[in-house]
Amino acid sequence: MPTKRSYGDACTIARALDVVGERWALLVVRELLLGPQRFSDVRRALPGAGTNLVTDRLRELEGHGVVARRKLPPPAASTVYELTEWGRELEPIVLALGAWGTRVPLPRPANLGATSVLLFLRGSARPRRAACYRVELDARVWTVRTEPGRLTVEPGEPAAPDATIRTDPPTLNALLDRPSDLDAALGDGRVQIDGDRKAVRRLLYERLLSA
Repeated sequence: MPTKRSYGDACTIARALDVVGERWALLVVRELLLGPQRFSDVRRALPGAGTNLVTDRLRELEGHGVVARRKLPPPAASTVYELTEWGRELEPIVLALGAWGTRVPLPRPANLGATSVLLFLRGSARPRRAACYRVELDARVWTVRTEPGRLTVEPGEPAAPDATIRTDPPTLNALLDRPSDLDAALGDGRVQIDGDRKAVRRLLYERLLSA
């Protein structure tokens, strides 16, 4: 059941936590930072949360005006959730919280989802030329576009990618840290690349150079 608990505190921090302070709420927001998502996508990205819990958090966030629901036109005709304009104002807060959390020890075992890796790539890359990538992570497809000094990510298929990358989030995360391991990952099948391999190497190394 959706919760209506409140701190009953006039402080604006407490009032903000009345809206996004429930367990899993900010992780639901995180999953919507890169664009609209279906319920099944959000649910799959949060394996530690049950279906009812994700449903409750989405309802609460929608009720507070942080998240909106809409139906895509045919042929998709599916319902997606997306951040409202007010909800999108949470992005720098969520990213700053992530930066603060780098000193917190990793849990064991730890899940690493596609959104987290792609947010890290988007925030750390400083590309030098334009390119388009089709990135397939755990059977989901993302469009990654670069232009000098900027990288964008959005869910869905690109029209004409320069390269396609198929892998899983932990492997991509490891390659962003150590691009020199790409050949080994290709050799043992952890990564598959179609198209311009030089563009993929450039994507990985330019992130490293920007760090």
